[in-house]
Amino acid sequence: MLVLPSELTHAQAQACLQMLVQGLRTQSGSSVMVDASALQRFDSAALAVLLEFRRECLVAGKHFSIRGLSPRLADLAGLYGIVELLSAT
Repeated sequence: MLVLPSELTHAQAQACLQMLVQGLRTQSGSSVMVDASALQRFDSAALAVLLEFRRECLVAGKHFSIRGLSPRLADLAGLYGIVELLSAT
């Protein structure tokens, strides 16, 4: 399982995405879970990171899912019409 940091704004987006993609390379199995429960401070860049990482997972042939998606982030994803792409578990 890969873990998001407590803060993910535009300033941290590129580094966080790189960390996730590096972590993807170490994941065995057919699925990758991202734990978002630590994420407290974020902006729409967090959604961009998650969507890009989802795309990276799909390209690698892995199923992507999220655990611990906060109601605020889910609401933001709903506002953008992408909540169904972030299959929270």
